[in-house]
Amino acid sequence: MDELRSLGLRPTLKDLVEAYERHVIEDALRATHGNQRRAARALGVLPTTLHEKMKRLGLLRRAEPAIGEPAEAMALAG
Repeated sequence: MDELRSLGLRPTLKDLVEAYERHVIEDALRATHGNQRRAARALGVLPTTLHEKMKRLGLLRRAEPAIGEPAEAMALAG
């Protein structure tokens, strides 16, 4: 959002909604210590809906490979 303003552009409604959703979801995840199921319940959405929103907003993190597990296996699993 700041990138748009630095270029002298105004954010679109879509930009504003995405920024607000990201903020609300991040707050819910912090409050639930990263538990997506509880965060979804707190937000009043299904866990699958939260997951899709997180995916769309780039909030999903890939799991680290377990000790001794090749990184390629994680790439295929995710």
